[in-house]
Amino acid sequence: MKKISFIIFLLCSLCCKAQIPVSTANFNKKNAAKITVEKNNTLSVKWPAGNKAYGQLIINLNKDEPLFKSIGLEKESHIYEIVKEADPVFWVTIGKRDLISQNGWNIFFDKVPLKPHQSYKVNINKTNAAVSSYGSRTVIRIGDIAAADFKGAIEITLYNGSAMFNVAAIMSTENDSTAILYDAGLISKQQNWSNISYADVYDNMKTVAVQATDTVKNQDVKYRAIIGNSSNGSIAVFPAPHQYFYPLDEAFNLKFTWYGSNFKNAFEGYGIGIRQDIFGDRRFVPWFNAPPNTAQRLNFFCQLSADGADDVLAQVKKLTHNDKYPSLPGYKTMASHFHNEFVMKVIVANKPMPDTPNFVKVFKATGVDMVHLAEFHYTAHPQGPDELRLLELKYLFDMCKKYSDKAFLLMPGEEPNEFFGGHWLQLFPKPVYWIMSRKGDAHVESMHPVYGKVYNIGNAKEMQYLLEVEKGLAWTAHARTKGSTGFPDKYKEQPFFKSNRFMGAAWKAMPADLSQDKLGNGRVLDLMDDMNNWGENKKVIGEADLFTIEPENEMYAHLNVNYLQLDKIPLYEEGWQPVLDVLDSAKFFTTTGEILIPSFTVNQQGYGKPVKPANPAKTKISFDINWTFPLNFAEIISGDGKSTFRHRIDLTGTKAYGQQTIIRELDLTGRKWVRLEVWDAAVNGAFTQTIWLE
Repeated sequence: MKKISFIIFLLCSLCCKAQIPVSTANFNKKNAAKITVEKNNTLSVKWPAGNKAYGQLIINLNKDEPLFKSIGLEKESHIYEIVKEADPVFWVTIGKRDLISQNGWNIFFDKVPLKPHQSYKVNINKTNAAVSSYGSRTVIRIGDIAAADFKGAIEITLYNGSAMFNVAAIMSTENDSTAILYDAGLISKQQNWSNISYADVYDNMKTVAVQATDTVKNQDVKYRAIIGNSSNGSIAVFPAPHQYFYPLDEAFNLKFTWYGSNFKNAFEGYGIGIRQDIFGDRRFVPWFNAPPNTAQRLNFFCQLSADGADDVLAQVKKLTHNDKYPSLPGYKTMASHFHNEFVMKVIVANKPMPDTPNFVKVFKATGVDMVHLAEFHYTAHPQGPDELRLLELKYLFDMCKKYSDKAFLLMPGEEPNEFFGGHWLQLFPKPVYWIMSRKGDAHVESMHPVYGKVYNIGNAKEMQYLLEVEKGLAWTAHARTKGSTGFPDKYKEQPFFKSNRFMGAAWKAMPADLSQDKLGNGRVLDLMDDMNNWGENKKVIGEADLFTIEPENEMYAHLNVNYLQLDKIPLYEEGWQPVLDVLDSAKFFTTTGEILIPSFTVNQQGYGKPVKPANPAKTKISFDINWTFPLNFAEIISGDGKSTFRHRIDLTGTKAYGQQTIIRELDLTGRKWVRLEVWDAAVNGAFTQTIWLE
């Protein structure tokens, strides 16, 4: 009996130590990374990490042993081992998506955590491995992994020129109507770090000593990064800055990082990582879409430094320009759609008005030059009583004037949601007094002894008239979802939509799907193409659609911004007609912040008048871009009035931090319009407006 037990033990040991096949057929030896496959089931990878340093990974393919035998840097012939004997860990929570009641996968009004859901450890079963080259990147794929009905593989992506790499659990399910969340990180049974560092929500660096017996602590931080420090250096673990944050009404900081022992009571050892609160902001909480047979990329980034916590955090911050939209010559930044409700919460409530309220401080600190508000969102009296409505508007205008200055413009605006259908925003070039109702035979226009001209609006035709006479603009808010489900499609033939006063629609990264290489599920970017093919000269502006705005919030993750071609910020007292002129002429681009598009031309002509190519078969497309994260691709999108065409340019050869002018000669015969998108390795993106062709 003892012999049989010994034989079984020996066979199990041999099985665990069996050589795991490693395919290198798709590895390009010329891409600067070096790999070595050892007979003891280890795979060593070395890649140029910038500043004359090299990143080093030793992957352990033996079963039941930590995947990362070593993570470190080689600098000036010295090896800095920062992590040893550690595993990547993933914890996936699986819930049910409502695909019936509203608008399928574009739904926002879903409360997934209030329906049955269950969490699972992602199990890694090392059976095979492959190393491939994609441009300047090296990808190590290790199978197999599983959690409930999800199956897939681990992918580790190394970026030449950067001491940064990405770890992903790429999994799919055959089940329909699925929504997911995930937590992730690095865990080791050995004591890798002497202390943990992070920037608190007020941007103060904090460091706490590691106690191996400490239970896991969920930590609110700024810059979304948690750092492990040793005598040899530091490693920061952080998520993609926008992709990891599914859409919510509030940008609350929900303690998106963790550190400590025995994570989820499922992983033995001490670790650091990223996490989500399954209940979100306790409003509508849609999580991530996970349609059947889509490769969901549950991932996190790691940044290495041999110079300590301050340096590694500086490297993480650099990727998002310190969570600030950088200045760009010839452009000013504008953000739109904020339900801060300062008027009702402070002014109407008769509370003292601060010299500079927190929401203004937040916008200025984030590099936003101009803000378009959406006040009075179901909190005020848009339909009257008339005197109360006019007083509330006066409070709004006075507030915007008080908090605007030469370097910052606060523009009054609302989300009226009357007359047209669905939800929409408006922006006038100056203060306009108007009431969203007209009683009996009251005139549309009248003079008020205090406020001057006042408009009483009772239907869509009168609203269109108001926009025309006061030179305002309107557009569909959160098109094709939320309260605009079915819009603007349902009113695309209406006179107000065809009017040049109805600008188009607004884009936000909503819904969220980790399998896609763009943000937003195509909800609005596809609408942009549809509107172009309808023959309507419409534009798409970026919107945030957020409520509370406070310094401790995770604002940057949920924001986007529009770069408008303006040399200076208009003064509030002089009106902001130049802002509307730029929007109306499509002289702007929208970005999450990491990619900028200073120039986009067709045959050397930019926005404005339609381009008439002399030879459409040889149309010259040119654009300038600069970026932080390594880029994935650019896409030139065009249409002929019926169909949409995409020309994708592979940019995986780029490294972190660069700028480039790209020129392509395309056959645009029969095309009526063209536009541009650019997306990076963290699924951050930027897109231009449309240039029309004749």
